[in-house]
Amino acid sequence: MKYLVTGAAGFIGFYVSKVLTSQGHDVVGIDNINDYYDVNLKYSRLTELEPVTKFRFVKVDLADRTGIANLFETEKFDRVIHLAAQAGVRYSLDNPFAYADSNLIGHLTILEGCRNNNVKHLVYASSSSVYGLNTKMPFNCDDAVDHPISLYAATKKSNELMSHSYSHLYGIPTSGLRFFTVYGPWGRPDMALFKFTKKIFDGDQIDIYNNGELARDFTYIDDIVEGVVRVADCVPEANSKWNAELGSPKNSSAPYQIFNIGNGQPVALLDFVDALEKSIGIKANRNMMPMQPGDVYKTWADTDDLFKAVNYQPKVDIKHGVQQFVDWYRAFYKV
Repeated sequence: MKYLVTGAAGFIGFYVSKVLTSQGHDVVGIDNINDYYDVNLKYSRLTELEPVTKFRFVKVDLADRTGIANLFETEKFDRVIHLAAQAGVRYSLDNPFAYADSNLIGHLTILEGCRNNNVKHLVYASSSSVYGLNTKMPFNCDDAVDHPISLYAATKKSNELMSHSYSHLYGIPTSGLRFFTVYGPWGRPDMALFKFTKKIFDGDQIDIYNNGELARDFTYIDDIVEGVVRVADCVPEANSKWNAELGSPKNSSAPYQIFNIGNGQPVALLDFVDALEKSIGIKANRNMMPMQPGDVYKTWADTDDLFKAVNYQPKVDIKHGVQQFVDWYRAFYKV
């Protein structure tokens, strides 16, 4: 099959492209290589993909309506895995319009490309942040998610709503994946693991918010990518028996579905830091801080639906995953 992978120079998109090509699929990867974080890391990921004969990279911005439309028309993709987005909860407080351009306009250009070119399945990245003020644990896709606490989360919920409208109007099968704190080698520098690791090696203090009383459902990149690729083969179908009054928000009378994709085992932030210190062999200088606007206290994914649909079962625990990241960081940055 021929896939479009958006955000191919990004963390998850890079890995998804590698796995799809290893399975014999043709992949066109796109990215705008923005400077939200170090572009050298993005180009290094692409360098890793260059020798792959079934991968081809195109630099284009999602908000470029004409460019994206021409790409779809020329390439005739069978499936699309849409991972590109302006990420980050805290960054959305300072640069809100970046989220409108990338996450809203960008998602719409992808939906239009799918609509006009008979794409058989669109898989796209949502986020655990959509659960917002929800407190019932674990987070379940049956639950309403109407109270986001960051603009980033609001754009991801909007992506789900936009996708449903296109599934309903045009019969496009869409699958949204709510990612839970993805980490691992080649990860994003704005994420806690990367920031903490750099600061520990540099001898700087690390900021720990809410005095460490936080927990995250950390999910290793290999587990995430396996789930993404499996969902691509799990094409949703319209369910004529579903109705809005009794049905779940995770599916529909349209060919539409939503899944959590996480480890299903939240880890206390301080335990996470302990694991990192052991992997590096250096004690961190911890700076305890108050809670930050837009943050949530705990995330915990109920992944039963994903297990039933594609037999998704995460395998990597936090100690092994953190060690894999530290080993990569040492080699990549020569520390």
